[in-house]
Amino acid sequence: MISTLTKKHSFDLVFDSQKVFRLLLEAMSNPARVVNIYKSAEALYGDHPAFLALAMTLLDNEVSYNACENAALSAEIASLTLSKSVGLEYADFVFVSNPNKVKDVIGNVKCGTLPDPHKSATVIIRNDDEPECRITISGPGINGQETTRVSKTVTNALRLRDEQHYEYPQGIDLLFVSGEGEMSAFPRLVGGFLT
Repeated sequence: MISTLTKKHSFDLVFDSQKVFRLLLEAMSNPARVVNIYKSAEALYGDHPAFLALAMTLLDNEVSYNACENAALSAEIASLTLSKSVGLEYADFVFVSNPNKVKDVIGNVKCGTLPDPHKSATVIIRNDDEPECRITISGPGINGQETTRVSKTVTNALRLRDEQHYEYPQGIDLLFVSGEGEMSAFPRLVGGFLT
């Protein structure tokens, strides 16, 4: 008789979610700061464990997501979170595993309304590129201006977001996460320009 071994995720819904959430808050409060969620993400299997760690931390059956045509990732998120997959323009959270799709995503996700700016999307982008561009950022969480090094994926996404010309306080939050669990955030009111 052949036995079948199945791998089960060992991500703890309480403790690992709390760790990931604390690191996410640190990243959102300190734009461009790199935090690492690898210790929690390594408890998950598949091609995108860091995405899954964020999904299990942020999603439940009351919010929606879109995995940008990545059917395997979408199925995994649905089975782990009970969240529902919806069209890009309706999704609360968008997982972009292919950075080449960023332009289509940013141009089509919801950005909130003037009375309800919080009804916007959080776009989570896979970013395995090395930091090679210097940008200067400003906005909430930054004392004046700060110069930092980021990848081309980050500069491209920030440029595309700025091109949308959202009316304050509308906009979208951007999270970048690598396969190694390195994560940084650029909240909607943080702007950047190449230096």
